[in-house]
Amino acid sequence: MRQDYGLVPRVEHHVCMVDMLGRAGFLNEAFQYIKDLKQGEQAPALWTAMLGACKMHKNLDLGVQVAEHLLAAEPENPSHYVLLSNVYALAGRMERVEMVRNMMIRKGLKKQVGYSIIEVGQKSYLFSMGDRSHPETTEIYKYLDELMLRSKEAGYVPAPELVMHELEEEEREYALRYHSEKLAIAFGLMKTSHGMTIRIVKNLRMCEDCHSAIKFISNIANREIIVRDKLRFHHFKNGLCSCQDYW
Repeated sequence: MRQDYGLVPRVEHHVCMVDMLGRAGFLNEAFQYIKDLKQGEQAPALWTAMLGACKMHKNLDLGVQVAEHLLAAEPENPSHYVLLSNVYALAGRMERVEMVRNMMIRKGLKKQVGYSIIEVGQKSYLFSMGDRSHPETTEIYKYLDELMLRSKEAGYVPAPELVMHELEEEEREYALRYHSEKLAIAFGLMKTSHGMTIRIVKNLRMCEDCHSAIKFISNIANREIIVRDKLRFHHFKNGLCSCQDYW
């Protein structure tokens, strides 16, 4: 006999349900699960989890619908516009990419600046994309370039279609290479002894290119790397990530 203990599921419980259904490939069921919730329960975190599932399983048509729901839930959050723009770009709908960019301009919204923090020797260091403020910038960039070259030789391929669609190919790869988490990881590898785990905290969701690159770097450097981004912990080891490429 079923007993009712008066438990009421919270947002995080609904997110877990959407996450599990999405990972298993039951995208329509996950989408319907969100739609069946009351309007006030359809939190942005649910749509974000659903969008991750759509991208993972390459269902871009549904992904566009989900991203539009996410944007409607928080119309003043610039990161949602970026997500929607990326989904449109992956679906080849470049006219929509331009439309989203124009919407951001009209609303005066700017993409939040990403940064990553690493602690080395009981001191915290902050890096942003293309950061050159560190006194050892030249050495850090050289070390990162070597890591990326070795990663390419091992099979890593940059994913330039995910960012700044108007840039030329060479500029896109440059922008991707020097994301904050890559700089922080390069610095950490330079400054810590072999066998030590690298730990990074990032204020935004990690992009797919960095996620792919760090898997290769963990294998090449033979280090465990833990990145806590806006959504979850990523534990990289031997070329794999604990999230199983789903976040």
